[in-house]
Amino acid sequence: MDQLRHLDRDDVNSTDTSSEPAIGFGSGDEYLVQESRNHLAIDPALFALSELEALYESDKQTLWTFMRPTGRPSFTPALLHDFEDWQRLITSSFGPGKVPLRYLVLGSRSKDIFCFGGDLGLFSKLIEQGDRDSLVRYGHRCVEILHRNCQALDLPLITIGLAQGDALGGGFEALLSFDYIIAEKTARFGLPETMFGLFPGMGAHSILSRKLGTAMADRLITSNENYSAQEMYDLGIVHQVVEPGEGITATRDFIKKADRRHIGLVNARKAMRMARPLELEEMRRITELWADTALQLSPSDLKVMGRLTKAQDKLITKA
Repeated sequence: MDQLRHLDRDDVNSTDTSSEPAIGFGSGDEYLVQESRNHLAIDPALFALSELEALYESDKQTLWTFMRPTGRPSFTPALLHDFEDWQRLITSSFGPGKVPLRYLVLGSRSKDIFCFGGDLGLFSKLIEQGDRDSLVRYGHRCVEILHRNCQALDLPLITIGLAQGDALGGGFEALLSFDYIIAEKTARFGLPETMFGLFPGMGAHSILSRKLGTAMADRLITSNENYSAQEMYDLGIVHQVVEPGEGITATRDFIKKADRRHIGLVNARKAMRMARPLELEEMRRITELWADTALQLSPSDLKVMGRLTKAQDKLITKA
């Protein structure tokens, strides 16, 4: 793993983007992929997911994962399916008596975007069809994934959300399920659902109220504003803010510094979960309320939703 140990900042944040993914490791990337595939104790299906790219770094006992959705960077049914498989494959391959895993990192390959959140196109279609069951099923899948992540998959590991771009709606809710969030300065965070008469139904109320208290959580949820990485840091949501392009390096530094106190950090997070338990049934009931609310949206609300989708698509085109 010498190639990885000696990566400097220029290697990690190469300026030559002609043949590299939007966000990458640099010169060690191919080496990581090969190592991952050759690690026979890990189910190879973990490295063959359609919209998630997983890389296992054995000397750091870290699994890096990057979302690479087809089309707009949202939680489509296809991406949700990959996340369900991802969690299942991690729990079957890693842990005590299996391959060691101390850190789990999630980022995105979409330039300047972590995730836009829910599949607004799908929502519009289901709302127009009056299909409550499908809306509820979608919501339940989302919160089940988030709840498992909030529990660190019941493994002795630390989870890290890496935001190198905007995390909006369900993308922000997803980040909230990680133990630590590292964000680049240019990343923005927000919950735009109230713009079109809805509310975030996939974990924001449950998680933010526990982290910030109900008054501050309500302010963030209903403000219809985007917040900077620094503002999220000041609130205690983001744990570290770094310069653009330095997210990978910062995550590596965090892992290096955290390693000698790993077990203390893991159990501190467990203690926090004991102090403020998060029940899956609570999250499911909120998604059902979300689905009922969605079915009451007016045609004008759906037009606003459509305009937001188009605005986000323009951001993708510019990127």
